[in-house]
Amino acid sequence: MHLSDLYLDLLEMTLTGAILEDIGYVPGEQPVLADSYDKDSRMSGRDWPGHAHTMVGLTRLRHLRHLIERVLHDGVPGDLVETGVWRGGVCIYMRAILAAHDITDRRIWAADSFEGLPPGDPDRFPADRDSILHRIAMLAVSLEEVKRNFSQYNLRDDQVVFLKGWFRDTLPQAPIENISILRLDGDMYESTTDALSALYRKVSPGGFVIVDDFVIPGCRQAVQDFRQRHGIDDAIERIDYTGVFWRKTADT
Repeated sequence: MHLSDLYLDLLEMTLTGAILEDIGYVPGEQPVLADSYDKDSRMSGRDWPGHAHTMVGLTRLRHLRHLIERVLHDGVPGDLVETGVWRGGVCIYMRAILAAHDITDRRIWAADSFEGLPPGDPDRFPADRDSILHRIAMLAVSLEEVKRNFSQYNLRDDQVVFLKGWFRDTLPQAPIENISILRLDGDMYESTTDALSALYRKVSPGGFVIVDDFVIPGCRQAVQDFRQRHGIDDAIERIDYTGVFWRKTADT
């Protein structure tokens, strides 16, 4: 096995906390620490790690690697973007994959409020009427902490760009030219539709759109509404119980 593969395998186990069996929290408005480490939950991303840097689980993280390596192999132009980064683990992994492949001409864009999720705006987005995500303190991770996490892996450099603020304010004016990987992890209708509205047109044909929270009704509705409005019929494929993706075939 190539050393770069061993490096990325190790990062997967480290970023998810699987390597040290980091005990997770049961998700909820008041997250509760589990009695013990649950291997199945960490594989599928159904718990929130106590200390590790991503909650997406090993299945979605490994699938992301597959998609990134596919766009690199196919020569699909564009940067890698995540909207909603939590502790930064997925973006750290994206940067590591570029480093492992000696890619120096693509950037990682890490977009987040770094203050948690916004309260629902039911007048504009009725699907977010009952959202309580803004009340969950564990979901609010500061920009300083995320930058520190990047530094711990020696992966904080000028190929990583942080976009701090609500998506409606930062994404429309972000100086992103082309995107090969667009990963949406905003949970809510508002966060999802804002990201798609601002960035989907920049996704190169052959690039991938990944939706982390498709199991959440508001997020799923936002994706479906956007695709319908823009006549997108690229097949949605499932990654695990909540993650889905599609490959963009037309320059929409």
